[in-house]
Amino acid sequence: MKKIHFFKVLMLALFVSFGVVGFAQHGEEHQAEEHAGKEANSHEEEFNLAEEALAHIANANAIHVFGDFYIPLPAILYAPGHGWTTFLTSKFDAHHHGNGEKAIDHYVMKHGVIHRIADESFPYGEVNIDGFTHGKIEKDGQEKEVAYAVVDGKNYLLDEKTTLDGGMLGGGKTSYMDFSLTKGAVTMLLVLLLFFWLFRAVAKGYEKNEGKAPSGVQSLMEPVILFIRDEVAIPFIGEKKYEKYFPFLLSLFFFILGLNLIGQFPIAGNVTGNFSFTMVLAIITALYVNFSGNKNYWEHVLWMPGVPSVLKVLILTPVEILGVFIKPFTLMLRLFANIAAGHIVLVAFVGLIFIFGHSGESVGGAVGGTVMAYLLSLFMMAVELLVAFVQAFVFTLLAAAYFGAATEEAHH
Repeated sequence: MKKIHFFKVLMLALFVSFGVVGFAQHGEEHQAEEHAGKEANSHEEEFNLAEEALAHIANANAIHVFGDFYIPLPAILYAPGHGWTTFLTSKFDAHHHGNGEKAIDHYVMKHGVIHRIADESFPYGEVNIDGFTHGKIEKDGQEKEVAYAVVDGKNYLLDEKTTLDGGMLGGGKTSYMDFSLTKGAVTMLLVLLLFFWLFRAVAKGYEKNEGKAPSGVQSLMEPVILFIRDEVAIPFIGEKKYEKYFPFLLSLFFFILGLNLIGQFPIAGNVTGNFSFTMVLAIITALYVNFSGNKNYWEHVLWMPGVPSVLKVLILTPVEILGVFIKPFTLMLRLFANIAAGHIVLVAFVGLIFIFGHSGESVGGAVGGTVMAYLLSLFMMAVELLVAFVQAFVFTLLAAAYFGAATEEAHH
């Protein structure tokens, strides 16, 4: 009983300490950003919670540890007509929530993300910059918000980041290519190495303890693997066919779970809360499902048997074809939205300090906001821990259901 009691106290202490670290880091970022805004502009800027939240979940080119200390990552950039540029992001001298104080060959770091200065009159080499500001310009008959680097009181327009719409829906298309290593990429590599070591240990455990009860990390992983097999793979795919897809389902579950859990750490990347990552994961799953589809599956998608041709042409076939694309879209959106929302809510809770404190004007409001933000953040982190497991399970479950539907034999 004493051992169990001590374990519970230890876990509670670790959880509260982890909350303090994460809470303190978020608070530091908000204070630094506010200070940076005052330096870059002659007037005091209002605290923008939406901008802060989006900046927090962005896939940065440096890993923020605490204060002004960042772990640099390699920057690998290419601009047509100017060639390749490679260096460590420490050259940007990043401070104040990832805003660099130097420009390197037209490249700058804003909110931890590399941008390029579009103005060709801007000097090459290393240039000190005063900060960043925002403005609005008229482009193609639409008013767009843009960012500027401020140097000696002059604003230099930053190149727009490329978006999936290619500029059709208001996004931009850059004049350069960015192959830099990001915080998200480092987090993925870290999780892959961790699970490689973990499953190697499990495999060696089975070789060593053949015919014996599992022990060590083997006893930790075996119940999870058996649960995915017995409660997900076999019920949805079938006992005769599940083995073909079981390795993929296990890879999905553990990869998503590992990224969800490591994303709880303040310095780690928000990988599963990144739209691009969940999109690629959903596309890979959809391709595997559809290439695994048998004759019965495609017959029900394209020309459902036993149904009048008019209904097939007008209703069923269009809906089924649309469903082929909707399925991966729901996989992508569900994982992204749930994980990103949790991070945004955490930042919003920390933002209560600055909202109630009126950005430092009200000490009492700031103290009250701090107490509320801390308690709410601890609660939200507990919810996120649960969501990390639930979303990994749901993604795997739906993938198994899609495999089952694609390989199901015809019933006569």
